[in-house]
Amino acid sequence: MALVLVAVGYVAYVMIDYHRIGNEVMDCAGGKTEKVAINTEYDAVSWNVGFGAYESDYGFFMDGGTESWAWSKERLNANMDKISALLGEQNAQFISVQELDSNSTRTYHVDERSMLEEKLDREKYDSVYVLNFNSPFLMYPLTQPHGKSVSGIETFAQFDITSAGRVELPVEKSLMRLVDLDRCYSKCYMPTENGKNLVYYNMHLSAYTSDGAIATEQLKKLILDMQGEYEAGNYVVCGGDFNKDLLGDSSVYFGECEQEYTWAQPLPDGIFDGTNLKLVAPLDEENPVPSCRNADGPYHKGQFVLTIDGFVVSDNVEVTESDVIDTGFAYSDHNPIHMSFKLLK
Repeated sequence: MALVLVAVGYVAYVMIDYHRIGNEVMDCAGGKTEKVAINTEYDAVSWNVGFGAYESDYGFFMDGGTESWAWSKERLNANMDKISALLGEQNAQFISVQELDSNSTRTYHVDERSMLEEKLDREKYDSVYVLNFNSPFLMYPLTQPHGKSVSGIETFAQFDITSAGRVELPVEKSLMRLVDLDRCYSKCYMPTENGKNLVYYNMHLSAYTSDGAIATEQLKKLILDMQGEYEAGNYVVCGGDFNKDLLGDSSVYFGECEQEYTWAQPLPDGIFDGTNLKLVAPLDEENPVPSCRNADGPYHKGQFVLTIDGFVVSDNVEVTESDVIDTGFAYSDHNPIHMSFKLLK
């Protein structure tokens, strides 16, 4: 009887504690004053850092693996040092990061956000951090409960971010919402030298859904917002994790895998039709590198790999290069992606 009461009490706690964060006006950290130039090439990097836990020997319980926490606090800190160093080496003017914990059980309550900001040099970048996961304490798996998660997405820019916002995305209405993130995107406004704004988006769409439809709804809302900013005369750049197979069928480039998975579907046909936006799916066809591996166990040949990370730009933005930075999944279940671009007159 006591066990039943404990179980009922726990379920009640989870259901009562669950809430959506909602839309927010965000604080912009930093004191940059530079405006974004026109016809000048810039570099953008986006990386889902897998809360600093997904080393090449790591498998996550929700992907078919066994682990729910980072291996240890020491390994987590060392991994975050390597992630921060690699991002710093890119010297990109724009950086988008996803799955960055600030106070989570799974990462031993290490403030990864502060660690990354410090390593990237607070004087060099303006930054905006947006929560997209603030969960109640999850008791599963029973051997090592995932616990409470406080995590987010962060955007860094070597320019003046004058305003920024968090925009809520639709999520599952079923109990799946309890294990999915509180999906959202951030948008940062940066003045350009011709009096317009560069609106820079950072996003991480849903993966753990019942039928994949929610991720499509999320993308449609994001596209509508970006198109509106373009029609207002602004420049639009978005980088992040789509959780969709951006190459349509990644196995064409990376080979068949040992096991079939259905969580990453291709983008719906024609989703950008009628807009002034285009997808940038990074790919070197002569040396293709995937942006993500399925973390059902340690990284190995034959594991499901694909490209789900990419960019979207408006047609007043010229893309000169895009590629995946090959880390061999040493620090995350994602490889970072890179794009060079310029704003057109």
